[in-house]
Amino acid sequence: MKSRSLSQPTSTGLWSLIALASLILMITMGIRQTVGLFIHPILHSTTMSIAEVSMALAIGQLMWGAFQPLFGAWADKRGAFNVLVLGAVLIALGQIGTLWASSFLPLTLAQGLLSPAGAAAGSFSVLIGIVASRLPSDKGSVASGMINAGGSLGQFIFAPLIQLIVSLRGAASGLLFLAFAALSTIIPSWFLCRKNAQPAVKPVLTAAADEPGLKQQIRLAFRNPSYLLLHAGFLTCGFHVAFLTTHLPSEVNLCGHDASVSAVSLSLIGLFNIAGSIIAGILGKRYPMKYILAWLYASRAVLIIAFLLSSKSELAFYIFACAIGLTWLATVPPTAGIVGKLFGTRYLATLFGFTLFSHQIGAFFGAWLGGVAMQYEGSLDWVWYADIALAIIAALINLPIKEKNTAQPLTPRTT
Repeated sequence: MKSRSLSQPTSTGLWSLIALASLILMITMGIRQTVGLFIHPILHSTTMSIAEVSMALAIGQLMWGAFQPLFGAWADKRGAFNVLVLGAVLIALGQIGTLWASSFLPLTLAQGLLSPAGAAAGSFSVLIGIVASRLPSDKGSVASGMINAGGSLGQFIFAPLIQLIVSLRGAASGLLFLAFAALSTIIPSWFLCRKNAQPAVKPVLTAAADEPGLKQQIRLAFRNPSYLLLHAGFLTCGFHVAFLTTHLPSEVNLCGHDASVSAVSLSLIGLFNIAGSIIAGILGKRYPMKYILAWLYASRAVLIIAFLLSSKSELAFYIFACAIGLTWLATVPPTAGIVGKLFGTRYLATLFGFTLFSHQIGAFFGAWLGGVAMQYEGSLDWVWYADIALAIIAALINLPIKEKNTAQPLTPRTT
């Protein structure tokens, strides 16, 4: 008979791992999801145009994705603590660097390279990879949903808090607060990785001679049509999330509302995505995850159409934020879950990191094209229409995915 310590974590240990990972993601994603609140302060204090600022932030979206598989591979091969510490430092340097960013290149260095690289080190792929590797496979989807909810809680807390700090003390105080918040993640990171260094909760395994290594597993993944379809759908998700995160404040401004409406809307998105993430994680245990993804993407198209047809009042923004929040990053648990079902959890941080890179390619275009539309059209109308079309495409792309476990098994070590 297997002992409990080898077959599954205790309830206390499970919740401890999830809570620590959620806390770290709450801070890193809270910082990332509030960057749009600094656009207008930057425009007012510098000579940069909205197109230049949007391009710098769009590069940041791309870099956040590019660093995901790199840090994921580092964590998979060498352990996660150094990755998380480096991430905290880079985020802090990015916020401090923004204080002196008076032109495009310094802003790109701060918010286009340093901060997104740091956020990638403390993001979904690394944190979900740490926890998923220590849990029974049937708990992976729920755990991913709970951790993802932590990121949403960060948006709920940070958006109104940062807007308040900027209103009362200026943008510089808001950036310094974010820098200190990033450094504070080092403490829970130590506890999480210390726990992760304990004997694994699963039977100790050793690789069989034919078990794929990291490089071979990456090659196998990119030959899998379902994995590629997952990338394509997640790319459109990135477009949607980055467009709204970056340019919802501009839409609010175009409608003649106060900046606080932006902060409250972003906060509501984060709040309702807590429920959306947890629900998506739970549903992933009972239903094919590709159908959950298809439903999430299709519902976005419907919600955006309803919003564009609305009066654009303050209440309309809040209702839209609540509804879209249920779908916001609820795509992460089923996406990570499908990757785990296809290839196992051994290299989940790396393989899920690649899907996040695709996500951020879409995010680049969402952040950039929103700025282009504002610069040359004075409105965001055609970007909204593109977002609707992409959401419909994403829903259809996920339907052919085959959630078949193709991971090669590990052989138990014999003594």
